[in-house]
Amino acid sequence: MDSLPSIRLMGVDVHVLRERDAVDVIDGAIARAEGGWVLTPNLDILRRLSRDAEFARLCAGVTLRVADGMPLVWASRLARSPLPERVAGSDLIWSLCERAAARGYRVFLLGGDPGTADEAASVLSGRYPGLQLAGTECPAFGFERDEGYLASLEARMAAIAPDVVFVGLGSPKQERLIERLRKVTPAAWYLGIGVSFSFVCGDVRRAPPWMRVVGLEWAHRLVQEPGRLARRYLVDGLPFAAVLLVSSTMQGLGFAGRSVGREPAEAAPSRYRKAG
Repeated sequence: MDSLPSIRLMGVDVHVLRERDAVDVIDGAIARAEGGWVLTPNLDILRRLSRDAEFARLCAGVTLRVADGMPLVWASRLARSPLPERVAGSDLIWSLCERAAARGYRVFLLGGDPGTADEAASVLSGRYPGLQLAGTECPAFGFERDEGYLASLEARMAAIAPDVVFVGLGSPKQERLIERLRKVTPAAWYLGIGVSFSFVCGDVRRAPPWMRVVGLEWAHRLVQEPGRLARRYLVDGLPFAAVLLVSSTMQGLGFAGRSVGREPAEAAPSRYRKAG
């Protein structure tokens, strides 16, 4: 996707796309039998991409990177290279399944809590008549250390040859599994979507639309799962958000061709870079 425009936030390229644009890109690639991988950086994923070399290497093969987080959208505006909107994985599961139903693409749901992939498949099939579900799978706890299971999963995925695979295992487990499975299903598109199966089937409530618009979905999640999310949001997330916003403000004011803590980005002839 080298022809798509992107901006750089903390040294990480993010594509300048709306949700419908991302669906169009994936749709066109599937029609050409070209596979890919969508990464939806929120604040936590952007932090790890910019500061964790091993995670950045793991995600080096990503095809599309779209901003799943209002702080990234705000930062792009401060840098005067605005992203058009937030593109969340928890929204893409709906819009991409709608397109898959219209095109006859085969969708596989992998991960989630026990039973949620099956429940989500039922909800999505009810919402989009004609949606072809290629299957579901909920790996057992510790699956990543079971080479026998991983080999059998690879064989199953290769035999099924789905067009779209939603992987809901949380990061970085889902990225590690996607990187492995792409080798046996090169024509498939993979999307890591975290807890989204639970959103679809209603086991976890999404924030109201107004909270998503003003960037408070994290607070809604924190109230529901404080033990699991407090460190991510409060200890790691808030300080990094401050660095991101200051860095972007400096870029917007013309003080930097660089992101804080990163090497300078290559000069571009316009506000947007071509993704590389």
